[in-house]
Formats: sequence, C-alpha cells, structure tokens
Amino acid sequence: MSPERINELLAEVIEQAKALGIPVSEDIVPEVRLNRRTTGRFGCCIRQAGIYTIELSERLLKARETAVRQTLAHEVLHTCRGCANHGPRWKSYAARMNEAYGYAIARTDTCEKLGVEDTVQARYLVVCTRCGAVLKNALGHD
Repeated sequence: MSPERINELLAEVIEQAKALGIPVSEDIVPEVRLNRRTTGRFGCCIRQAGIYTIELSERLLKARETAVRQTLAHEVLHTCRGCANHGPRWKSYAARMNEAYGYAIARTDTCEKLGVEDTVQARYLVVCTRCGAVLKNALGHD
C-alpha cells in the first residue's frame, strides 16, 4: 500500500468518526508518518503543541486495508479530549466505531489479528514437553 493511500484512509477514518459525532481533533496532520524501526506497536498518536501526528509502523504497508483503517481509527480516537489513554471515553468511542463500521478496535492488537507478518525476533522459545506447543517470549503454560 502506498503512503498516499494511507493518507487517504486517514481522511476517510476521520470523516467516519465525525459522522458518528465523535469529537476528533481538527488539528490532525493529514500525512501519516511511517516508522521503519518500531517493532512493538503498530501505531502511535503524537501530540506536540496541540497538533496531532499519526504514526504507523512501516509493517502495515503490507497489511490488508481493513487492518490499516482499524489502526488509524484507533489512533484518531486518541485525538479526542480525554482519550490520551484507553479509558472509558476512548473505549466508548471505539465501541461506536466498531459497531458502525465493523472494526475490531481494541487497546492492543497482534500481528495475527491484523494479518501482518511477525518479524520480531524471539528472545527465547519455550517448547511444552506435554503438548509440543511453541511459545515465543513466554515462560510456559499450564
């Protein structure tokens, strides 16, 4: 997906939120910034001097459009007053977007849910001797 298409999706997601009466900021930079280095998150909403910049992991360039939209929607909701975190107000707005547009906006997402290749190197793997399950970066399971 091209950066231009991602910017178009950002504008569409902002309009979707506004159509539901969700008070997203009018001060969102219309160009999404791509982060080539991030491995621990898919998106970020950065506020500086009252201006919001939405940043996405470059890994999302290879994702389905629905995954990009959903991630953009998640970050756009952080521009609403009182939604810097994932508190009750943010959750209520996310639920409205999910209901209206079929998103699955949640506090966190996984590579598997977004359909993105997991390229993060595991620090260690644990293999269960009972069932053979392979757990990445985990201590094990019962």
